[in-house]
This record gives sequence, structure tokens and C-alpha cells, in this order.
Amino acid sequence: MNKEHIVKTNLDFQRIIKNNKPYKYKDYILYIERNKENNYRFGFSVGKKIGKAFMRNKVKRQLRHIVAKKDYQNGFNCIIIVGSNILNKSYNEMEQNLLEVLSRNNLIKGDKDE
Repeated sequence: MNKEHIVKTNLDFQRIIKNNKPYKYKDYILYIERNKENNYRFGFSVGKKIGKAFMRNKVKRQLRHIVAKKDYQNGFNCIIIVGSNILNKSYNEMEQNLLEVLSRNNLIKGDKDE
């Protein structure tokens, strides 16, 4: 995943969460902000309830890998917050659930060749 497709700053996180309603699906909460830009950006938030730093980083790496597999519509910023139940899921279940919630919100454009 390219750096241009990542939400980094705390101000962006706070603005997106404050001004948009959450979409909840199983272990994920999504905040989607539509905009007129010609790109998309994702931000990931994994809380301390998930575990120690290495586990939180592992979950974020897995999420980035799942998100990088697909092509997306342009013109949105998305914050993905992970629930504490994610540790009970396999990678395939995580992928299936995340792609399901992204497709329900019409963010996925098409499949990318892996």
C-alpha cells in the first residue's frame, strides 16, 4: 500500500471520526468521508485491548495487506477501527469480513491481479 493511500495525522483521524457516522460490521467499525479528491486513503486504528504492541502491529500489517489486494473508487477517506474480538478470527475470516463491509459501502472498484 502506497503512502499516498494512508491517513496519518491525528487531525485527519479526528475530523473523519467526528463528522461521519459509523458503519458497524462484525469486528470492524468504518468511518467513511467522501471528498472530491482523485484518490482514496485508509487509516487503521487498533486499540490496546487487542494486546501488546507486536500483536497490534501484526493486525495492522494484515489489514494493510488485505486492503492492498483490491482496487478502490476514488474520492473517499476511510478509518477502520478493529474490535477486540479480532484475535479469535483467522486471517481468511478477517479478509472475508473486511472485504464484505467495504463492498457493502461501494468502495471496491474491481479485483486486482495478485
